[in-house]
Amino acid sequence: MARSQAHCMVAGNMACPADDAGILNFLYEFTDRYRNADNLFHSAAIIFEGPEEMTEAIFERLLWQRLQSISNLDAANFPYDSRVSANTDSADFSFSLKEEAYFILGMHPFSSRPSRRFAYPTLIFNPHAQFEEMKKNNKYEMMKQAVRKRDLIFSGSVNPMLNDHGNSPETYQYSGKNYFPPLQCPLKINHANK
Repeated sequence: MARSQAHCMVAGNMACPADDAGILNFLYEFTDRYRNADNLFHSAAIIFEGPEEMTEAIFERLLWQRLQSISNLDAANFPYDSRVSANTDSADFSFSLKEEAYFILGMHPFSSRPSRRFAYPTLIFNPHAQFEEMKKNNKYEMMKQAVRKRDLIFSGSVNPMLNDHGNSPETYQYSGKNYFPPLQCPLKINHANK
């Protein structure tokens, strides 16, 4: 935010697919900007106007609906990012749009995690390559420890679902919900090899 590298789009109700094509176009434009940037820490946020009342279960269901829809639209245009796995059960999975892998962070007003609460349902897309670049430049561990320290102070504990890419499927972290038993991810990747 301080570097003006967080790009936002406001969409209608998260339960409605009417804005999915617009969301995908916004994320395609963001992907192009990110790829042409010479610095780190870029994020794209989709802020939904509703629904106003929700539970973690409703948010999770809507999250997977929106991701499934935009993934299906993307599959008609691009292959999957070959740097990551398209298997949602794989520890190497990342969500892909325009052949760019993304880590997704979900937020909403009724999250059980205080650090995941936001006034509106929101999906934040962070390019996966940024994390790899931070690891290469020995900045990842410092950033990870700072985030977890803030979470401990703000929420009273570190989110038990947090894990490094490659250790467990990152889908466990998307909604902010504590999954026990483990998540059976409903996302189906329909990208053909092009």
